[in-house]
Amino acid sequence: MMEQHRLAELKEKHPLLEKVMHREEVYWLNPLIESANEGFSKLTVSEAEVKEASERLQRFAPYLERVFPETKQSKGIIESPVTAIPSMKKKLEQRYSIAIPGELLLKEDNALPISGSIKARGGIYEVLKHAEKLALEHGLITEGENYSKFADDAFRELFSKHKIAVGSTGNLGLSIGIMSAQLGFEVTVHMSADAKQWKKDMLREKGVIVVEYEDDYSKAVEEGRRQAEADPLCHFVDDENSLDLFFGYAVAGERLAAQLAEQGTIVDADHPLFVYLPCGVGGGPGGVAYGLKLAFGDHVHCFFAEPTHSPCMLLGMMTGLHDAVSVHDFGLDNETAADGLAVGTASGFVGKTMEPLLSGCYTISDETMFKLLTQLTDSEGIRLEPSALAGMTGPIHSIQASMKNAASKNATHLVWATGGSMVPEDEMNLYYEQGRK
Repeated sequence: MMEQHRLAELKEKHPLLEKVMHREEVYWLNPLIESANEGFSKLTVSEAEVKEASERLQRFAPYLERVFPETKQSKGIIESPVTAIPSMKKKLEQRYSIAIPGELLLKEDNALPISGSIKARGGIYEVLKHAEKLALEHGLITEGENYSKFADDAFRELFSKHKIAVGSTGNLGLSIGIMSAQLGFEVTVHMSADAKQWKKDMLREKGVIVVEYEDDYSKAVEEGRRQAEADPLCHFVDDENSLDLFFGYAVAGERLAAQLAEQGTIVDADHPLFVYLPCGVGGGPGGVAYGLKLAFGDHVHCFFAEPTHSPCMLLGMMTGLHDAVSVHDFGLDNETAADGLAVGTASGFVGKTMEPLLSGCYTISDETMFKLLTQLTDSEGIRLEPSALAGMTGPIHSIQASMKNAASKNATHLVWATGGSMVPEDEMNLYYEQGRK
């Protein structure tokens, strides 16, 4: 923990800290949020880079369609459906004795092809961008050619001489590992103590080297980065600071805009959109939130959801100290069943980027996540991993706090379901039973 006098100063300045430190569920509104245009003017990232990511993924679509049959229907585009969940809405209204007048939607990133989580977009994008760079440098392809060639032996031979490494609690490791191994890279995933065994087993089955640590996420990333830096042929995917991951995630904004328009959901000043994103280190939700602000401007309100034991982004943003503080500084243990969210220190890059754009953060207990997991299965037949339920209490918090038209019948509340389809059935049954108890 930090020095007592420093802690006392922070608690006096931010009274909500007391509740955070007692692991209570809290809802924090960001006082530094600005209009989207003002916020964008302060950032080092730009819309042009998101457009470039979108175009690159389009170039790679023929390759993905060729090597991953599950992407045939979407013609090689990695995207998930948006699903209305009216029965779950009723469950929430009953549970919390509050009306949700607007529509409740689920963005089913649990159903994303290839690696079954929100990490598929950014993780797969960064690996593909690195593969493209190597292929262009070695004259194996030009940008105008059909990228299905990436499945040819000449490409696999080139990539087999190169390495990719990443530190992960699980889902990013799956997307990096599966994609890198498919292309032919030697890939190492450095996994923290809280990573689930089935995720380690799945990666090893696909030929990925898995290095296990007894420490948390930060140590796995630090060690992975250190080992990769010593090898000039190794590309390290830096979950805390990677712009490529960020822009890969951000592509979700334009795609969601197209999906909502297609199903007739209006988003404007009179029809606000509220989006609730589970948050670990911040890369995935940060990239998605940035993409959403590009697509909808001031008409979208983005919130990060974190476990009560691991609210690293909330602490970093509330205090303004970002990655200079960890949950341990505030007496929290960073132990949660939501393994993908078990992160002690948030990405400073994401926290600072989100300062003028994010509406707020809130926390949720493991017990609540498990109960909601079981209720979603019973009401909608949709099965998610625990961390993917973190967004589900967002509408309740926003309506209770009288957040900008959150209680309007014209509002749309969208919960981002970050993962679940890769979870083995016996593991999912255990989650379900835990929630039922």
